Amino acid sequence: MLKAVLDRIDRLILQEIQRDGSISNVELSEKVGLSPSPCSRRVRQLEEAGIIDKRVTLLDQEALGLPLTIYIHVSMTSQATAVLEGFEQQITGFEAVQECSLVTGSDADYLLKVVMPDMAYYEHFLLKQLNQIEGVASIRTSFALRRVILRTEMPLSHIK
Repeated sequence: MLKAVLDRIDRLILQEIQRDGSISNVELSEKVGLSPSPCSRRVRQLEEAGIIDKRVTLLDQEALGLPLTIYIHVSMTSQATAVLEGFEQQITGFEAVQECSLVTGSDADYLLKVVMPDMAYYEHFLLKQLNQIEGVASIRTSFALRRVILRTEMPLSHIK
């Protein structure tokens, strides 16, 4: 469900700034068919509504020497609130963890996406960090062989 009612112009604005977060307001206004002042006002409203969360610069994982993408399924000893909260608090401190989701429908409680430079780093992460978190019962690892799709843009076709 949308947090606010969005129209076609909002959708165009969101599409453009997802493609290029560094686009100037003048360029953006030209692309969406508004003058700069109303365009800037709309962007500010989208930010205030929480639809635009933040703007980031995407870095090239390979160019940074982080060729390994690893998906880790973590099962906990218990689903008690204290156990889950403890895990979540600890996992946020590991910079290699790109995503962590509490999941259902599998034998794991959490799914992590981790990037690493090599197997030695992964071994250290696994043995000295992840396995040391209280409540971790088991860990299953899958290594990505090749990235097929990497999207950072949210789908917007449902907005008319």
